[in-house]
Amino acid sequence: MTPRYSRALSAIALTGAAGLVLAGCGQAPEESNGGNSQAKDFKGCIVSDDGGFQDRSFNQASFEGLQAVKDKLEIDMNQAESQSETEFEPNLTSMAQEGCDLTVSVGFLLADTTKKVAEANPDKNFAIVDDQSIEADNVKPIVYNTAEAAFLAGYLAAGASETGKVATYGGMDIPTVTVFMDGFADGVNYYNEQKDENVEVLGWNKESQNGTFLTSFQDSSRAKTITQNLIGDGADVVLPVAGQAAQGTLDAVSEANNGGDNVRLIWPDTDGYETLDTGKEYVLTSVLKEMSTSVEDVVTQAVDGNFDNSLYVGTLANEGVGLAPYHDQHDSVSEELDKEVQQLKQDIIDGKVKVESENAPQA
Repeated sequence: MTPRYSRALSAIALTGAAGLVLAGCGQAPEESNGGNSQAKDFKGCIVSDDGGFQDRSFNQASFEGLQAVKDKLEIDMNQAESQSETEFEPNLTSMAQEGCDLTVSVGFLLADTTKKVAEANPDKNFAIVDDQSIEADNVKPIVYNTAEAAFLAGYLAAGASETGKVATYGGMDIPTVTVFMDGFADGVNYYNEQKDENVEVLGWNKESQNGTFLTSFQDSSRAKTITQNLIGDGADVVLPVAGQAAQGTLDAVSEANNGGDNVRLIWPDTDGYETLDTGKEYVLTSVLKEMSTSVEDVVTQAVDGNFDNSLYVGTLANEGVGLAPYHDQHDSVSEELDKEVQQLKQDIIDGKVKVESENAPQA
């Protein structure tokens, strides 16, 4: 059943879409004193999932957060890039054995291994990005309610579509992926309700929780094929929640535009316009998870001796999730549509519009 929402959009003008910075779920962490003796003795480490640190997505952003602390506070740093799931446990174990004071596990897929290694090393601290399943004194969960930002992206996509069809698909059928897809679909539905339109979402059915998936975050070839099929079915805005494999969507979108179509994509996790080498002109916006800033904040707190295991949730309200600027697509977004998106953002923050997903993190 299509969800109903609480109020129509008003035409209050706010500022244009912009990149966001994450503060904690409660008070923002205080800035650390750079170069202190405590930092000199601290070792921060990070383990990727099998997407690697050059995925232009969550692994890379998390790595950049730890690197920022290293550069600023001159801590020691070590990293292990996993090539497959079989490397998760040896990589995490090696971090503990090498004296890492805090090890960041990147991604939902490392949850079971992180729990196991943390239990075996109670004197070492861990943080895990995109998972909150572990209850342990030495594990801090870092999660994001991306349904809120994806809701805005869905509304924007519906308003920008010329064909009346938009699409999304996922790398894997896991909550950290489907939470994007839920928000996107609901944002399109909200647009339809406000405008009495019937923009269709391809690739995901929120009610049944059924949709299109790759089964990995590396299969860019299959991602390209899926995107070509979605474009062939009429979609002219595509959100690939597929990590590194989203490169396949970029390739398909670029080819479609070179062939005379007008197709845009919405990049996941990071600002695709800033991270992509080619095809960035087709990025309508990006659904941001401020992983770099959140990892930097959590590691800085640990350096200062303030590590804790409290849940860290990024939302629109604390600027942990959001939309990137429109960049080269700015002229394709009408002033009216942009104002509506910005007002919708404020309405979500104020609780006037509720964004709900069974896949969202639970505070």
